[in-house]
Amino acid sequence: MLTFPSKLSTLVGYQSMALILNIDTALQTGSVCLSENEKPISFLENTQQGQQANWVHNAIKQVISDADITFGSLNAVAVSNGPGSYTGLRIGLSTAKGICYALKIPLICINTLTIMASAVAGHATDLICPMIDARRMEVFTALYDRQLNIVDRPKALVLEKNTFSDILACHKVLFTGDGSKKFKELEPSNATFVDNNHNVLHQLFLSAKMYAQSEFVDLAYSEPEYLKPVYTK
Repeated sequence: MLTFPSKLSTLVGYQSMALILNIDTALQTGSVCLSENEKPISFLENTQQGQQANWVHNAIKQVISDADITFGSLNAVAVSNGPGSYTGLRIGLSTAKGICYALKIPLICINTLTIMASAVAGHATDLICPMIDARRMEVFTALYDRQLNIVDRPKALVLEKNTFSDILACHKVLFTGDGSKKFKELEPSNATFVDNNHNVLHQLFLSAKMYAQSEFVDLAYSEPEYLKPVYTK
């Protein structure tokens, strides 16, 4: 049995056991996990960049096999739905949708920034600011409190010396994610930084909570949370 890494409190009051297939291909690497509520049962991770499309379907079959269950036992699929890599988001969501359509089970979409904040919540003393590198000095970012309530909604933001200066004047903020490295170079005051390579294990608490509260999305109309326009040739 794997050890769940989040330091958030364990959920209580479940009406019944839920088997949830969790998928994360939002960034450069991918991971999948079968969980019973928020507890991991079987887990696989791919650390090779740009290989999600070739890897994710076989990985899903493997975690189902490792748990000695069938696909028909699944109660829901949860996916990290952006922001992130445009290609990775499309791979993750299309895979999750396909399984949900075939099995007639609900789909849970979780914001990638929320998952990143969940991964470091145990280290925070005040606010949490995950950042995803969006090239040049731009990042995808949001602001959360320690209970993962949204303080500032997810957005694309160009970093400058005075970015978050009002917040940092009265709050201690923990920054994380590959985009935070660019902000650290600007030497903001009252800011701390932590390196944390999150994976799908950090979304288990969130997917279990959303399942218990029936926070499902429409299979036909759900789309990745790109945060910026997508241009295709």
